Amino acid sequence: MPSVAVKLYSVFFKLLLKHKLQQRLQMEDAASPFGVTSRPEESTAPANPSFGPDGVATKDIHIDPLTALSIRIFLPDPALDRVGTKPRQAPDQDRRNSYGGACATPPPDHTRRSSYDGPGSQNGNGAAAAETAATGTYRGYLPSVVDARHRTGRSKKLPIVVQFHGGGFIAGSNTSTANDFFCRRIAKLCDAVVISVGYRLAPESRYPAAFEDGLKVLYWLGKQAKLVECRMSMGTARGLGVGEVRRSQIVDTFGASTVEPWLAAHGDPSRCVLLGVSCGANIADHVARKVVDAGKLAEPVRVVAQVLMCPFFIGCVSTRSEIKLANSYFYDKSSCVLAWKLFLPEDEFSLDHPAANPLVPGRGPPLKCMPPTLTVVAEHDWMRDRAIAYSEELRKVNVDAPVLEYKDAVHEFATLDMLLKTPQAQACTEDIAIWVKKYISIRGHEFSY
Repeated sequence: MPSVAVKLYSVFFKLLLKHKLQQRLQMEDAASPFGVTSRPEESTAPANPSFGPDGVATKDIHIDPLTALSIRIFLPDPALDRVGTKPRQAPDQDRRNSYGGACATPPPDHTRRSSYDGPGSQNGNGAAAAETAATGTYRGYLPSVVDARHRTGRSKKLPIVVQFHGGGFIAGSNTSTANDFFCRRIAKLCDAVVISVGYRLAPESRYPAAFEDGLKVLYWLGKQAKLVECRMSMGTARGLGVGEVRRSQIVDTFGASTVEPWLAAHGDPSRCVLLGVSCGANIADHVARKVVDAGKLAEPVRVVAQVLMCPFFIGCVSTRSEIKLANSYFYDKSSCVLAWKLFLPEDEFSLDHPAANPLVPGRGPPLKCMPPTLTVVAEHDWMRDRAIAYSEELRKVNVDAPVLEYKDAVHEFATLDMLLKTPQAQACTEDIAIWVKKYISIRGHEFSY
């Protein structure tokens, strides 16, 4: 059973949550002329482009001025080892590589040079690397034109994990202290660039706003990759240096835009993982379906796996856990029904809505087309049975869809602020990293769909 502290915290949490939900319902009719309701202030973590004690740098970007859609990028320290801006640690320090084992002995300097030049280079990137070495702040830079034409096995990039926070569609933030801590942990353990999505919240922005924002981020990733290729092609054709290519403006089929340097230097959109927590798991699953439907239109973005943590599923016909654990810790069923009423449009409200129930027929595309899906459930979470049932349906059509169930755990046990530093939360993220790595590692592509 959960500890006494967790039980007490859960009681106050549920009272506060119910009050917030009822207040939202009351304020919805009396919203401001701009359609925005007030929200209590949430503890947030500022972005920090420096590599701190945890070895992760962060930055915030607004990628859609029309909807204020924003993302926070988490860049793990090991990326710098690949660009020659920081010495590699010795094996006895037990640093972990992309496959989860201790790093091997560093190769000679001439074999360690990656496709990006380090300090002292002549293509303009050395200045950025030198600045990183001197200040500890990494601002990123573009890959060189020459290296784009002569890629080798040494020019490895990091996979990308697109993360969607929880909060019942009506609360939460990608910049909250708890979410920032969780994403930093994922970035380190998975050795991946993490992009946390600040999607729009209800009731100001009802379904499908949050789902559209999730899909928009993946299309933005694809656009970024195309811009990099386009800039490098321009540099090759005109004989320009990297600095000149940077200053050039591109106006093409995807519009005038700028390259995000961290992703240009380190992100590999062909190894993309979707990770959702609670309602974020609904968004991740929806985005995965849309990418599968899009097929080659989504290239170069390729979703190789998804992770659904305590997915926020529900349905008209109650499951055993929905009956037995209806008044469970933190998020009870009655509060979650209120959240669905705030998220779904009034004329579409149904607990069997395709966004709410993954088991309704005709949801599309065929489940056999879905990417490998890891589902994380908690013993004391009333949503667990429906999440397990969805995983079973995926396995019936030969999709790799394991379930990790954690004993004595509650909903969002790995991401709630008071539980983040528990051994169980740490073990959960480590288990996720172990499973994800077989799909994001270079050697693991034979396992992907």
